[in-house]
Amino acid sequence: MFRNQYDTDVTTWSPTGRLFQVEYAMEAVKQGSAAIGLRSRSHVVLACVNKAQSELSSHQKKIFKVDDHIGVAIAGLTADGRVLSRYMRSEAINHSFTYESPLHVGRLVVHLADKAQVCTQRSWKRPYGVGLLVGGLDESGAHLYYNCPSGNYFEYQAFAIGSRSQAAKTYLERRFESFGDSSREDLIKDAILAVRETLQGETLKSSLCTVSVLGVGEPFHFLDQETIQKVIDTFEKVPEDEEGEAGEGEAEAAAAAPAEQGGGGAGVGEPFHFLDQETIQKVIDTFEKVPEDEEGEAGEGEAEAAAAAPAEQGGGGAGDQDVAPMEM
Repeated sequence: MFRNQYDTDVTTWSPTGRLFQVEYAMEAVKQGSAAIGLRSRSHVVLACVNKAQSELSSHQKKIFKVDDHIGVAIAGLTADGRVLSRYMRSEAINHSFTYESPLHVGRLVVHLADKAQVCTQRSWKRPYGVGLLVGGLDESGAHLYYNCPSGNYFEYQAFAIGSRSQAAKTYLERRFESFGDSSREDLIKDAILAVRETLQGETLKSSLCTVSVLGVGEPFHFLDQETIQKVIDTFEKVPEDEEGEAGEGEAEAAAAAPAEQGGGGAGVGEPFHFLDQETIQKVIDTFEKVPEDEEGEAGEGEAEAAAAAPAEQGGGGAGDQDVAPMEM
């Protein structure tokens, strides 16, 4: 896919009529974690996969609130998505302040597409490496748009972008005809099932996905983890119950450990402070107790042997004194 002659500048056309820099930006969208959008006549649901860079880091936010009636899910370069979502939020606030009415979803999408198109026609800029699923509600009903880094935009009944999104698209294509009459709960369930398709065998848990909803009489908001888990339990009940029991056991063990150590550690209402050496040593003794005991016993044995040696040499009395002159 990579070229050397026609991809050094975004404004350079190839002989086949292609802009490779724009295509590379679209490829960046495919590398991002999956984002999914669905709409009915009255509701829009956005969902995404929570993908962390490593086991020690938290995941980055992939769904943003623009206004009470508009939300956006992104896939690709998160930094670009954050900048564009802030631009959309600013446009919505300015329109509401000027006209005292909410901004139409289609108009906002056009403004966003124009902003993305400018970056494909300026040599000192680069295309935004992020795709956006914009869901919203206005007088004409619920809408779901996809904004491409090339500046194009399309309206969908349901769509998925990002890594391994083809599996989610296949699921949505089988079900999309029923989405128009779907209830809020059914849309949420279909969104979570589409997220599961992108995991490729990995067990779906509430911590692996984020879901947001907006609709008639329901402003944009995120679903909490407990609500998502209840939906997951309806189609993955047995595996989730087993994981829940294991998770409870781990939580109890983790809670019991500090209690056994004396209840130390930081908590609510406890200001920052340093632990003294005695407390630290007690914690060390909990996992290095046996080696320390062995060293202590060895040390005591050496001390007893050292103390016994002079006693044996000095306990001989006259007999030792008789031997000494003979050796001399």
